Amino acid sequence: MKTKLYFAAILFLGTLGVSNAQAQNQECMTNLSIFVEHAKVKNYEAAYTPWKMVYETCPELNWATFAYGERILKDKVKKSSGADKDGFITDLIALYDNSLKFFPKKAKPADVIIDKVILRYNEKSIDNAEIYSMLTTAFIEDRKNFKNAKALYLYFSSLVDLHKGGAKDLQEVFDVYDNVQEKIEEENLKATNVITKLLPKEEAGTLTNKEKKQLSSSTTNSKSYGKIAGSIDSKLGALADCTNLIPLYNKNFESKKNDVVWVKRAVGRMFSKECTEDPLFVKLVEAQNNLDPSADAYFYLGILKQKAKDGKGALADFNKALELETEARKKSKIAYKVATIYRRGSKSTARSYAQKAINADGSNGKAYLLIASLYAGSANACGTTPFEKRAIYWKAAEMARKAGRVDPSISSRANRSAASYAAKAPTKEMIFSSGMAGKTVSFKCWVGGSVKVPAL
Repeated sequence: MKTKLYFAAILFLGTLGVSNAQAQNQECMTNLSIFVEHAKVKNYEAAYTPWKMVYETCPELNWATFAYGERILKDKVKKSSGADKDGFITDLIALYDNSLKFFPKKAKPADVIIDKVILRYNEKSIDNAEIYSMLTTAFIEDRKNFKNAKALYLYFSSLVDLHKGGAKDLQEVFDVYDNVQEKIEEENLKATNVITKLLPKEEAGTLTNKEKKQLSSSTTNSKSYGKIAGSIDSKLGALADCTNLIPLYNKNFESKKNDVVWVKRAVGRMFSKECTEDPLFVKLVEAQNNLDPSADAYFYLGILKQKAKDGKGALADFNKALELETEARKKSKIAYKVATIYRRGSKSTARSYAQKAINADGSNGKAYLLIASLYAGSANACGTTPFEKRAIYWKAAEMARKAGRVDPSISSRANRSAASYAAKAPTKEMIFSSGMAGKTVSFKCWVGGSVKVPAL
């Protein structure tokens, strides 16, 4: 009898537990619906209480608890002060951590760390050492999802400040700079690939609403990465001048000369900073060629031959580099670099390689900008009358605008260049007095081609 009563009691309590759980779950569902509706219209004050009930009672119920919870708590942080504000900041940090705990497939480790760092950075409650430490962890452990442009800048900026304070050495600054810039290039490439695919459809007027959103989003992202890349370069500033690079690389050469990544980065930085006259550049290029006789190595060997006045040998190495490189993006970058070398000599050769860069990668906006500058620099050689000479600026402006369209990350520079060129083109008064409105101006210089004069 006692045994029967015992089992009956267990069955009753079990049924009661299920009933309570069902009731609790129903209450959570009701409150979930309430706070979501309030949060959707940004009535975060009304959303707070029902949200808090769901968050504390059944946090695993729905991802919306964390997605909207972040907005609700950010609103609390914004509108509070003193101890209350500190409490809400603590709650928001806990929310980020719990998002990863309850929804590991939704929340990403890098995002969680970044959110916490930016929150504390905005509230001035974190120093450079902790910023750098936390973001280093995020970058190393979850590089794939480290996409936040502001966080990429903070990661590098905090390191530079630590270096200036004597806490970090210059080599680490260069290493992180390269890692961050490579990440920015990767993310910008994703954006420009979408843009390259959709621009023809936009020009044809056949974009779907979904594609319009994709194009707009990719353009915005590319612009953001462009701004951050520029800010990071500014932050690096004089630290990467030849006066710093050469002593550092000389000091580390013997210990690093078999490290192919270090050697490649050293060669690339010395080239970009025009430190190629120093004998160290020759040593580094030879080391790279021994370690990895690849396309990049042939490009730099071409530079050495060019400096030795071996024009034919240099050109052969440049072409060999392009022949060896099979990845379109890398081929485009090599061709662009060759184009920059010839820009001060043979403009037609420079354009030829810039066009090869574009053929390999249609989103290489820098190549379009280079061609634009080559055209603009040839105004006096491309016409017999003032009108004809100034007409080349229309062609230059067109190329500059194209640069900004295919790669929004450089759109600010491209737009400035286009505006500058357009301002130098014939004015409406000149068009009217010349009688050239709507007609075509042909260029008989190296530029070739023609441009149609705007109608009045």
